[in-house]
Amino acid sequence: MPGQKATEATRREQILRAAYEVALRRGVDGLTLRAVAGKARLSHGLVLFHFKRKEQLGLALLDRVLEMTVYLRVPDHINAIPHPRERLLAFFAHEMQRLVEEPRRFRLLLEYWARGAHNAVIRAKISSGLNDYREGFRAMAQEALPAEARQFGTPDSTAAAALSLIIGYSVQAIVDPEHCEVEEYLAVVPGIFGRLSVAA
Repeated sequence: MPGQKATEATRREQILRAAYEVALRRGVDGLTLRAVAGKARLSHGLVLFHFKRKEQLGLALLDRVLEMTVYLRVPDHINAIPHPRERLLAFFAHEMQRLVEEPRRFRLLLEYWARGAHNAVIRAKISSGLNDYREGFRAMAQEALPAEARQFGTPDSTAAAALSLIIGYSVQAIVDPEHCEVEEYLAVVPGIFGRLSVAA
């Protein structure tokens, strides 16, 4: 209906989308309430109504950054793979590719990570996000690793290795994007996921 006021949830989402865009361009240090208001095409006062301080907006933005980076979503085409080990490997490769498609969003996660060294709230949020992400891999590995094959790796160690390799690859993609191909990376990681590639 023309002229209808947006709900608080709608406005908050509008502000968070704008904050994410500003942070992608300027980094966390460049995030200001005025810049966000300008990007959202809202008044500075309206942004202040929803987020009283820059720090409050920054923490809400961190939730968005975690959702865009280490929130585990398995695409339908991977869920449709019948063999659990093939499904896990396909998802691993998918996540590596997804995180490097837009390096600025992973760079934002690293910026928050650095801030977490001196901020317990940020540190706890990131830790929780990474733990949930690792748990998703652990659940997939639980299905992919039959009990008799666990001498080559447990679901916990497989999930930890997956997280380490994906995060490490994403950092490498920022440092040296010209020499960072998913296929090459997978080919040179010896014994990835233990013996997952061995036929059942």
